[in-house]
Amino acid sequence: MAIVRFADQKLFRNPWADFERMRRELDALFQGAGQEAGGRGTVFPALNISEDSGNLYVRAEIPGVPAGEVEISIEGDTLTIRGERKTCTAEEKYSYHRRELECGRFSRAITLPAKVQVDRIGAQAANGIVTITLPKAEAVKPRQIKVNVG
Repeated sequence: MAIVRFADQKLFRNPWADFERMRRELDALFQGAGQEAGGRGTVFPALNISEDSGNLYVRAEIPGVPAGEVEISIEGDTLTIRGERKTCTAEEKYSYHRRELECGRFSRAITLPAKVQVDRIGAQAANGIVTITLPKAEAVKPRQIKVNVG
């Protein structure tokens, strides 16, 4: 009886290898999706914008940036928050499996939903959150109007 050598190794390959290859190809395809032309993601710093009857509040999550180095400006109805995160360094001795901590300059501009009193804007920082309080202009504050009879 003749012994036939089995030369086709493809029949015995790992079935999960194809899934891993496909995952790597999809990761490469979508790498950088959702980023601006400058390479920065569009969601830093993350913001919450809220209001009550007298104020607008913008809360920006900016960990790793000293409060004194955060720049806040307003022009018309646009509020801009700028800064630079300097704390992370790329150490060449490491081989990264995932690297999500970003460094460098950032800028985020938002259109405010109401007119504000520019000279009364204030900001505070605590635990990596910068809270900007923007008092609403008198013209947009709610007020009661009495209806006269007769």
